[in-house]
Amino acid sequence: MKMYKLIGADGKEYLSETPGEYGGNGKLKIYGRLNCPSALSTIRRFPGSFEKIRVFFADEKTALAAGYRPCGNCLRAKYKEYMENPDKYCAKFGL
Repeated sequence: MKMYKLIGADGKEYLSETPGEYGGNGKLKIYGRLNCPSALSTIRRFPGSFEKIRVFFADEKTALAAGYRPCGNCLRAKYKEYMENPDKYCAKFGL
């Protein structure tokens, strides 16, 4: 059975049988869609380097709880809402 490395709300890695819904940049603390054009472009331009800091989350609530923010490219509306008031945005998820 294939196992996936995900990041939990506590920021620590764990193994899951289910792949994550979101990918992220562990260095910049940004999460986005798995097919985010910015992430895919970076992977193509710098093969082998971005993959070292790439992280995955089961869902958006977990990404937020781990201290990540929405991507300004692939999650533009969520990013704008988050940047207007991060606490209010996180409160929508019970955080």
